[in-house]
Amino acid sequence: MNRRPIAAVLTIALVSLATLAGCTGRDPAPGSSSSARDFQPGADGAGDEYFPKYGNGGYDVKSYGLKLRYDPAKDELTGTATITATATADLSRFNLDLSGLAVTALSVDGKPAQDSRDGTELVITPSAGLAKGAEFTVEIGYGGKPEPVKSADLGEGGFLHTGDGAIALGQPESASTWFPVNDHPSDKATYDIEVTVPNGVEALSNGVPDGSTEDGEWTTWKWSEQAPMASYLATLVIGQYRVVSGTHNGKPIVTAVPESLPRNGSAEAAMLFTAEIADFLETQFGPYPFDAYGGVVVDDDRIGYALETQSRPVYGNVWFKQRVNTDVVAHELAHQWFGDSVSIARWEDIWLNEGFATYAEWLWAEEQGRESVQESFQAEYDKTDDWSKPTLDPGRAEIFSRAVYKRGGLTVHALRLAVGDDDFFKILKTWTAEKRNGTAQTADFITVAERVSGESLRPLFDEWLTSPTPPKIPA
Repeated sequence: MNRRPIAAVLTIALVSLATLAGCTGRDPAPGSSSSARDFQPGADGAGDEYFPKYGNGGYDVKSYGLKLRYDPAKDELTGTATITATATADLSRFNLDLSGLAVTALSVDGKPAQDSRDGTELVITPSAGLAKGAEFTVEIGYGGKPEPVKSADLGEGGFLHTGDGAIALGQPESASTWFPVNDHPSDKATYDIEVTVPNGVEALSNGVPDGSTEDGEWTTWKWSEQAPMASYLATLVIGQYRVVSGTHNGKPIVTAVPESLPRNGSAEAAMLFTAEIADFLETQFGPYPFDAYGGVVVDDDRIGYALETQSRPVYGNVWFKQRVNTDVVAHELAHQWFGDSVSIARWEDIWLNEGFATYAEWLWAEEQGRESVQESFQAEYDKTDDWSKPTLDPGRAEIFSRAVYKRGGLTVHALRLAVGDDDFFKILKTWTAEKRNGTAQTADFITVAERVSGESLRPLFDEWLTSPTPPKIPA
């Protein structure tokens, strides 16, 4: 994610939910009946210290199938969510995150289930306990007028009604405002999304487009993201857009700019760099990790940031008002490797996303014949006058701080100076290959860096990520 200082902070992490089970179900002895199992409620949070109620425990989602219908004139959303998951404990009940919208129908494995609400927690009790290791399917009908979520320290995110449609966007929380979800990046899943809107209105989302079909006065748009995706990376953009579709490297590329912006203006010009920048970053980070490319510009004063929504980043037009800004495109596309394909297990490790995206801006500037990476590093180092704020585990209110973004970028280059170019780029490509489609923490990255380089690097990372005094620049 990339932000301007004036933007409302909204922005981007991950672990296997097998470690987040909030219950202690016991496996029965072989041949014992299900009645011998100790079914317990799943946890109402994923165990993240920064956001204790984000996500849920006791199960691991495999896929979301969303069939949505949105009427912009009435600002009404109705939908059916089909969720396939595996129990990671013996569950008597489990939770999903759903903000504001009302449940109209509910079943688990085709049988009616009971539901109750506790704030944004949707508590589901199936007709029978769910055994550890069992795959189950939840189908939920729901609807209402979606509303964004707000927090005192992180601002507003989620489903935003616009003059001609809607924008569903935000970090660290947004998905729960438009579908029931295990809303923490530690539980990644695949997505199939169908969105029905009035004729003449575009509905854009993640992944590979599967066309659109008209039925009377309505058009249904279909999208599919079959690489595991963190929930906050799911997006929905509805309205009047100029959509450009094509192929690049044999994969679909879809970009869109609002009709409200000038044709052939700076926003459209910036989107034209999407393929070129992705190809350049591929030389630095390894193969592009997804089945589609793209980008969407939105013209809404509430979106003063850009977000790395998977395979199709969304950019607030604030980034393109003064120039054809390709640096922000490089930043968000870098996240396709760092943050999207390899996701963080806990929000305290967000520098693994933002530090590398900042570094990608420096790499792209050098590729364009502007400042060298070393010059960008030195300039940022020289103007950093507050080293008291850590990059690793910065605290909830600081996850979008300069220490995470800029000091994170400094840490990446310090690693490069310490190990040399050959080992540095081998580390990056090894990381993105080995952790592809998964989740990770800072300790995991250090382990990979030490293994590839053959050097002891923990002291370097400790100094650059957490030292309250200026770190010594490696020779």
